[in-house]
Amino acid sequence: MTTLEAKLEAAREDLAGRDGVLVAFSGGVDSSVVAALAHDALGEDAVACTAKSETLPEAELEDARRVADEIGIRHEIVSFSELESDDFVENDDDRCYHCRTMRLGEMLETAREVGVETVCDGTNADDPGAGHRPGLQAVEELEVHSPLLAHDVTKEEVREIADRYGLSVADKPSMACLSSRIPTGLEVTEERLTRVEHAEALLRQWGFDQFRVRDHDGLARIEVAPEELERALTREFAETVREELSELGFDHVTLDLHGYRTGSVSPESETEPGTDGDGERAGGTQNDESAAGSDEPLVEDVFAADSRSRSDD
Repeated sequence: MTTLEAKLEAAREDLAGRDGVLVAFSGGVDSSVVAALAHDALGEDAVACTAKSETLPEAELEDARRVADEIGIRHEIVSFSELESDDFVENDDDRCYHCRTMRLGEMLETAREVGVETVCDGTNADDPGAGHRPGLQAVEELEVHSPLLAHDVTKEEVREIADRYGLSVADKPSMACLSSRIPTGLEVTEERLTRVEHAEALLRQWGFDQFRVRDHDGLARIEVAPEELERALTREFAETVREELSELGFDHVTLDLHGYRTGSVSPESETEPGTDGDGERAGGTQNDESAAGSDEPLVEDVFAADSRSRSDD
């Protein structure tokens, strides 16, 4: 069995043997580890690049800037809009394929502009087996290099490497793009993305760590991690979150009593084993009105049909 040290050495040698690399950099733990390895191996010939669009929360962009500074790697930011693509806006089963194709296209163009031939991403060894991930097809088609995958570095090992490098994102929860909060088949619009971003910023401000706000065409379904669920099951939270999210444009506000699960608004045919990668999984809700008007929450399992999974979202 190959040791982590051997995998690290092989990944560094792989990167060091290239004239330069541009890392598709989200600021999450996977791409941050690739950026750290690339900077370690190539110094100034390594570049991190973040694609800014409507699906990237402003807080995540700031995190990417901060982590790039931690690493000491050159950081480029390019802007584009997935909403210009009808295929992406349609939000079908292959939304992530269309998104990744556009994002990586921006990376490849930027790489040419800065004189770099190789574009790398943060796909790790666990990702290909984590259910339906159409985004990986784009990685393969565009011949983007995945050093973590190439050298069999698992998600658990990625976090260990991040810890060794002293990266602040070593234990950062997964953070998929904002479009993953919109159920498959419901159009992705700037309005929906914006109200989800603002709603999640509020939950983060209130101290929640692992959560999602799903936008079911104006109905907000809040998912929080099981260990944080008790904090959300209070009358005070129900009243506050209902008021705040209503002001953001949501018609109804609910709390999913199953808690946070990845892929919970994705196609039923797609499954994902529960990794904490870049993907997103569903269940019952607590009606906000009945929670605010009673000490005992009333439960209506209105999203049982949405108990589905897809790991690329």
